[in-house]
Amino acid sequence: MMNCEQVTRAAGDFVERRLRLRERLMVLVHIAMCKGCRAYLEQMRLTLLALRSVPKPAGDPPSETLLERFRQETRKPE
Repeated sequence: MMNCEQVTRAAGDFVERRLRLRERLMVLVHIAMCKGCRAYLEQMRLTLLALRSVPKPAGDPPSETLLERFRQETRKPE
């Protein structure tokens, strides 16, 4: 049986369904008995769901010229 630390490490893969059947069953057995890990996995699932709903940024990444201008404007005066 898995302990809480092992379940925490496997949480992302569990929620994303990337665990092998045996590992998935071990997580399911643990969360059937552990309220804390069950809550943690639910929070992880909701977080990933929310992140997937965030729209991808439009446009190209900032150019080197723009980045250099930003660096110059944000430097503290000496």
